[in-house]
Order: sequence, then structure tokens, then C-alpha cells
Amino acid sequence: MAADLTERLLGGPADPVEPPPGTVATTRMRRRAGHGAWAAVGRFLSMAAMLVALFAALVLIVVPVATGSQTYTILTKSMAQKYPPGTFMVMKPVPFDELKYGDVITFQLYSGRPDVETHRIVGFGSTQQGEKTLITKGDNNGANDENPVRAIQVKGKLFYAVPYVGYMANFLGNSDRETWTVIAAVALIGYGAITVYKSVRKTRKPEDLVGAEAA
Repeated sequence: MAADLTERLLGGPADPVEPPPGTVATTRMRRRAGHGAWAAVGRFLSMAAMLVALFAALVLIVVPVATGSQTYTILTKSMAQKYPPGTFMVMKPVPFDELKYGDVITFQLYSGRPDVETHRIVGFGSTQQGEKTLITKGDNNGANDENPVRAIQVKGKLFYAVPYVGYMANFLGNSDRETWTVIAAVALIGYGAITVYKSVRKTRKPEDLVGAEAA
């Protein structure tokens, strides 16, 4: 009766009246609002995690592979403070003649052996046969390295470094690093793709889904 009277006086349907506080309808409205807020937070966190995963895959896997670089982990304090133990080093191969004073390089301690060191170039020399050599030193060491470095020993020049990531590489094992690199790449890219797919589905409105079903 009241609704009919309101329609007659105003010439249209009455405005919807919000349910009084404490009713079941009010509780449902609050729950929906809370669920919506948490859903928005969840979407934001999922997108952030996806971006971090893709960035990690790009920096730690894709770029080194694409540039033919080799990766190493700083194990000692010889390059602290700038490159403390656990730093993940990406070393890009460069022509020996392009190396200059101040470059950080990774080199074999003895030619043909797997042991390597990562130090900075602090000078140049030559052998009795006229072969150019490098004088190297750890940033945190008090003296230059005992033996000069020949071209055949150099593995690469520092491309970029990522702090602390090397600890994970050491945990997985240096001998299996290539295998774990492939596994990590697949896992990170797969996670990113799944996250994007879920985010797209959640952002679609219910009315869009209804319209698509009706069509």
C-alpha cells in the first residue's frame, strides 16, 4: 500500500530502501564487500608474484643464456664489500684485448682446471714471449694475486651481479646447475602463465560471462 501511494505521488517507483542494521541482508552486504576487498588484494598479490617470477626468470636465466654468459657464485670475502659471499655473478665473454683497468673478471686459477677466481684487473704485464697478461686483485685483499692471468684463463667479464641469489645455486649444487637452471626456467615461466590466466579470469565480470553464455 505504501509503495503504491509513493508511486502515485511521485509518478514513479519508490527508491529502494536499505535494510536496517543488524538484519540478514545487511550482514550479507558486508560479507560481499569484505570478500570483494580480499579478492582485490589477492589479485594484486598474484600479479606482484607473477612480475617477480618473470623478472627472476629474465635476470637469472633468460639473459645469461641469450648472451652466452656463464654464472658463478662468490664464495669468499675477497671481493667484499661490493660483492659479498653469495653474490650471483653473470660473466659475459669478451675479447681479451677489450679488457681494461678496473674490470671484474672470472678466470681459471690454472689453465685447463675447473677452479676459478673472480677478481678485479689492477694492471697489465707480459710474458718473456711478449704475451699480454693481466694483474688482478681482490677488492678486499691487501696484495695483488701472485700469478698473472693469461688470455686462455679468462672465462668472462662481469655483466651484472645479483646479491644473495648464489646461495640457492650452491644449495642446488654447482655440478647440476645447468639442469636446475632449466627446471627453474620452466617452473617460473609456467607459474607466470598460470598467474596471468587466473588474473584474467577473475577480472571478468559476471554479466560478461552471462552474456557470453546467452550468445
